[in-house]
Amino acid sequence: MRARLIRAGLRLFAALPLPLNHALGASLGWLLALLPNDLRGTTRDNLQRCFPDLDPRQRRRLARRSLMETGKTITETGPLWCWPGERALALMREVRGREWVDAALEKGRGLILATPHLGAWELAGLWGAANLPMTTLYRRPRMGELDQLVRAARERMGARYVAADASGVRALYQALAENRVVGMLPDQDPRDSGGEFAPFFGMPAYTMTFLSRLARKTQAPVVFAYCERLPRGRGYILHFLPTPATIHGALPESLATVNQMVEQCVRALPEQYQWSYKRFKTRPGDIAARK
Repeated sequence: MRARLIRAGLRLFAALPLPLNHALGASLGWLLALLPNDLRGTTRDNLQRCFPDLDPRQRRRLARRSLMETGKTITETGPLWCWPGERALALMREVRGREWVDAALEKGRGLILATPHLGAWELAGLWGAANLPMTTLYRRPRMGELDQLVRAARERMGARYVAADASGVRALYQALAENRVVGMLPDQDPRDSGGEFAPFFGMPAYTMTFLSRLARKTQAPVVFAYCERLPRGRGYILHFLPTPATIHGALPESLATVNQMVEQCVRALPEQYQWSYKRFKTRPGDIAARK
């Protein structure tokens, strides 16, 4: 039943023009900011940790704006998944920094494209699929009934999604060896799949080591990307940023560089970051307890 409701909601959102879609999403987010709920609580907690210099009123305002953008993330999934790929990509008004991608691929060692949960990351992935030889790890959604829908949406412009297991990891190494592009999300808590603590907004955050180990072993360049959501449903701008050479340094230095780059992206559009995600849920004591 839940899967059917989600599919129906996506079809409804896809039937709306983007300005109306985003207006609906902003209204949903405004309700999330008004009523007590876990997303609001997590958003406020994260902002208090990461922006301690803001006064309480400024943080509440940023939390409200962030939740309104979260609402847009929910509703825009309809058109970004259900529209024909060309129609969805027509929403991209501008691409900035494409030269960093081209320069990286000219080195012949492949490219790791890191896309934080900022703005319309689904559209960033779709653009990458249409314009670059992309390979990305994929985990089945918890609601297995949606697996076919999600895979079809993300692969429809030519991206290759591989299982998040040993065979998938081998496929990523092979893609880089063939001077292809590997897409990764750099700002998730890796839980038990491999991580170490590195600073993020001055706080220790449990950070995946896989991106750094992949970059260090292959010496593949790393470029960060985020897709800015323009106001009033006017479309999107895709941004690419180069990553310092420290990404290929010792593991602690590399992890710090990953989080510094995520932070740089977030500071450009703080209201469009997914602050509702429990980025700091794993603490140093948790890791010690597991051992």
